[in-house]
Amino acid sequence: MTIGAVLPAGDALHAKNIVDELIAQTREASTAGLTSVWFTQLFDHDAISLAALAGREVPGIEVGTAVVPLYSRHPLVIASLAQTAQAATDGRFTLGVGLGVRGLLEPAYGLEYPPPIRLLRESLEVLNQALDGEQVSFAGSSLIARPPLPTAVAGGDGVQLLVAAMAPQTLRATAEFADGTIPFLAGPRAIERLIVPAFDGSFEPRIVAAVPAVVTDDVDAVRAVAAANLGYYGDIPSYRQILDAEGVDHPADLALIGSEAEVAAGIRRYFDAGATDVVLIQSGMRSAADRLRTWRLAGQCVQASPNSSATT
Repeated sequence: MTIGAVLPAGDALHAKNIVDELIAQTREASTAGLTSVWFTQLFDHDAISLAALAGREVPGIEVGTAVVPLYSRHPLVIASLAQTAQAATDGRFTLGVGLGVRGLLEPAYGLEYPPPIRLLRESLEVLNQALDGEQVSFAGSSLIARPPLPTAVAGGDGVQLLVAAMAPQTLRATAEFADGTIPFLAGPRAIERLIVPAFDGSFEPRIVAAVPAVVTDDVDAVRAVAAANLGYYGDIPSYRQILDAEGVDHPADLALIGSEAEVAAGIRRYFDAGATDVVLIQSGMRSAADRLRTWRLAGQCVQASPNSSATT
């Protein structure tokens, strides 16, 4: 059982220095027994840089991105950063990428959003070439990648590539070009019935389920915060489809909020559905005390799993 956390978590948003704060949270996660931390990418901090720094400062823990949008970032640049992070962490970095939300990204960057599936497939092809150490040569309709010099980074080989994929076309591209998927707000039913079957059995995909989770004694208050924080996703078509597939009305319905026993049971349902990893997101949505309590529970789940010696 491998369980991680998505950062920033809660109080990091008000930190005086985000790098210092997130490295401290990475240490807390490792001390609690979590096996990985994953950094978000919006418009402020750089997720890959933070993963490289945190992974170098905190030995043993896996670091990754959840996720870096492909729109506005050339895959050669992403591959260069990812390989550098892999070298910095001695092979403990995982690259998570995704298409991003058009309505959020296009106005911010002022660039036309290309056809999404075409962008995904072409970006993954270039990333595969670069991460495999090949001399990159690609010309598609969404992007061109023909660097005149090598792109391999010494010590940066072996980067695992995951895609935030939940819809049929993105899952097909993921099964063809990546090592697995890192879905957010895909519940156990959707994972079992839609995501796991999307892989044809030619390899064992990594399925990293990002799940909102908070261990707390004040369930009603945290549920109210979760409803406010997650409600936005219910209006995004790709998330609406996966929520409908799960049979829930509101994204907050998927949040695991309650006692240690209740949250542990919820985490177990994701593994039973076929997830290889669970990463807890928004565990600090109300307080740092709740976050640490949630992480300690997750660490106990890792220790209690049959193969804990292999994952800790």
